[in-house]
Amino acid sequence: MLLSQTTVQEQVDELANINIEEVEPSVIMETLKGYVPDIVHFGIAVLISIVVFVIGSKLIKLLRRIVRRSLDRSSVDKGVEQFVDSLLKIGLYLLLIMTIAGMLGIQTTSIVTVIGSAGVAVGLALQGSLSNFAGGVLILILKPFKVGDYIIDCSTGNEGTVKQIQIFYTKLLTIDNKEALIPNGTLMNSSIINATGQTERRIDILVGISYDADLKVAKECMAELVAKEQNVLKEKPVDIFVNSLGDSAVELGLHVWVATEDYWAVKWRLTENIKLSFDKKGIEIPFNQLSVHITEK
Repeated sequence: MLLSQTTVQEQVDELANINIEEVEPSVIMETLKGYVPDIVHFGIAVLISIVVFVIGSKLIKLLRRIVRRSLDRSSVDKGVEQFVDSLLKIGLYLLLIMTIAGMLGIQTTSIVTVIGSAGVAVGLALQGSLSNFAGGVLILILKPFKVGDYIIDCSTGNEGTVKQIQIFYTKLLTIDNKEALIPNGTLMNSSIINATGQTERRIDILVGISYDADLKVAKECMAELVAKEQNVLKEKPVDIFVNSLGDSAVELGLHVWVATEDYWAVKWRLTENIKLSFDKKGIEIPFNQLSVHITEK
């Protein structure tokens, strides 16, 4: 066991009051012998603590390796695996240190009290960071999106491909190759559109034609273009319809389904081909126009 602070102080005062010149060597040796048991006990405790730390460290590494392999087999998200591993490492090492402190005679209750008080102070100072941390945990657990998804943050208007889900921030890569860091707390407290959450997406194209144009010919042109497009999912329904009768044009609508990764390429290709096909057929796509009629009384 460790020497108490009072006992050590008394022994130090006792040695300070001794005049070494007046004391015989045998008396000094007898005095020093009184400290030997305590020193031996303390040395043994230190050695045992070192052994416990070495063995505990290896057990922690082994346990982390087992948990990582289990998560790999369960095919969980990479971000979840990294987060769980970090949390497990911190928790186990903290438990090991508390155990060694108890073996050395240190009152662990006092340490816990100090840590708790410090935690409250830090928590009040870092409320925003803790909110982002909680948001990161919820993202990893609830999985509203994952790395590789294309998301749109409705509150900020930021959108892009998710490259990394960190503890406090989520990193997006925009279509013009810029990085956007969005706080996790903001993401979890706003509406999010996950554009790539599903394997299939519907393309919606609206185009206006003149009132003088042949409506049936225009719809046949659009149907032919859809039939020639290889990336359109043939098993899904294709809708070609009159969406509205506008002030300047008859608005036609086109709905087709494609694989999510083909969405933009097919949409751009169909839009261009519709314009070229209408030009060949003489189907006018009119500008917004206003007819003015003047009458005389």
